[in-house]
Amino acid sequence: MVSSNGNGSVPTGWAQDRVYIFDTTLRDGEQSPGFGLDGEAKLLFAKQLEQLGVDVIEAGFPISSPGDFEACRTIAREVRGPMITALARAVNADIEAVWGAIGEAERPQIHIVLSASDIHIQRKLGLTRSEVIRRGVNAVQFARSLCAEVEYSPEDAGRADPDYLVETVEAMLDAGATAINIPDTTGYCLPNEFGGLIEYVVSNVRHPERAIFSVHCHNDLGLATANTMAGIMGGARRVECTVNGIGERAGNTSLEEIVMLLKVRQGMLGLEHAIDTTQIVPTSRMLTDLTGVGVQPNKAIVGANAFAHASGIHQDGVLKDRLNYEIMKPEDVGLADNRIVLTARSGRHAFRHRLKMLGLTVPEDRMQEAWAGFLRLADARKEVTDADLRTLMA
Repeated sequence: MVSSNGNGSVPTGWAQDRVYIFDTTLRDGEQSPGFGLDGEAKLLFAKQLEQLGVDVIEAGFPISSPGDFEACRTIAREVRGPMITALARAVNADIEAVWGAIGEAERPQIHIVLSASDIHIQRKLGLTRSEVIRRGVNAVQFARSLCAEVEYSPEDAGRADPDYLVETVEAMLDAGATAINIPDTTGYCLPNEFGGLIEYVVSNVRHPERAIFSVHCHNDLGLATANTMAGIMGGARRVECTVNGIGERAGNTSLEEIVMLLKVRQGMLGLEHAIDTTQIVPTSRMLTDLTGVGVQPNKAIVGANAFAHASGIHQDGVLKDRLNYEIMKPEDVGLADNRIVLTARSGRHAFRHRLKMLGLTVPEDRMQEAWAGFLRLADARKEVTDADLRTLMA
């Protein structure tokens, strides 16, 4: 089972044995270079996220531009099912903009962010620790006067003093925050550090059950998914992530990686989610179509090679039994099947299998000749296509 403390921290109405998926593709993901979307595209993608089954959609940053304000408002009006949230700094104008944009949602939430690390407090804000807490408390209290659901994110919590972080979280809970998100904003933490930090905060604040605890990890050192899982094991029960892992700098925790981790290792973790995993690949492809930015071929779950096999040893194993090399089914994520890719590294088993699939019959006494021809062709190009095989066999 999960975590050394064994328990998540969730308020009444939230399931203890479930991880809630907070998708920030349309905010943190969309604000990164090369991924900008207009209002129409954001609405289209939000509706796909609804179909995917995410629990929370972060629609944008309304104060940033009139266009983003309108996009958030349209999503709040037209998307039903998921909670709709948007980001505000800890100032009244931002909070009012968020409420104006998402107030008509079926389940609105105001999301407030304010720094927590000494690096940010001193070098970014020029304030003291106590001044930051006062500003955060005032922001949460004002947001709660407008909306029943308020999330507070102590930015750069991964580099914050743990005891000050506990003090901050406790103050925000007292002020009325209903969700506490602990972000590793710079992707700095190691998994054991981050998991320990979440467990420390949850264990040391008074009445942690007043809010659901969430995590938001960046991928600067390639540890976003590992840190997120460590946060879950430390007691978090909500995960902030993006489709295809897009986001600032090296990106955010990848939604598809976390969801499939929970599915594939459910027996070990004992945690559920509400995602329709067959919509993962369609959602990923919609995002690449809308942004014009592709996914690297070796990307976990949704990359072109995630269920492709080119090595002869692997092809032979998969053709005998998928479990030899596939820990999940391609159908589970919305793909029709895996791919056996014919290259110079392929084996005879894969070659014969593809010929059979194409209805090409080769007499046994000619098979060695056909195989030798295939190898000559494969050495000359990256991949041998079905059309190449038909020409060769002719």
